[in-house]
Amino acid sequence: MNVTAITVRKDIDSPAKTYKGREAWALGRLIAAGERGCTPIEQPAPRWSHYVFQLRKSGLDVETVNEKHGGAFSGMHARYVLRTPLQILHQQVAA
Repeated sequence: MNVTAITVRKDIDSPAKTYKGREAWALGRLIAAGERGCTPIEQPAPRWSHYVFQLRKSGLDVETVNEKHGGAFSGMHARYVLRTPLQILHQQVAA
């Protein structure tokens, strides 16, 4: 599901916050992934680290877990896991 806008809140007493565009897409993917989290390998997008930076800047706790991978270009990649519990108030998806 390609989320294009999402409105969430942390708890009943916190204000709602709306994310749009790629930030909304990334947040939607993180919410859907739950504890499993997301990697740029599993969820390709041009600038995952920037989307996560923007989400953190807005007050969300997103953990970066560094993982090793093998293959011809072995090395490390990031797995991002949303640690802030959120209530989805509204989301808009691409047709």
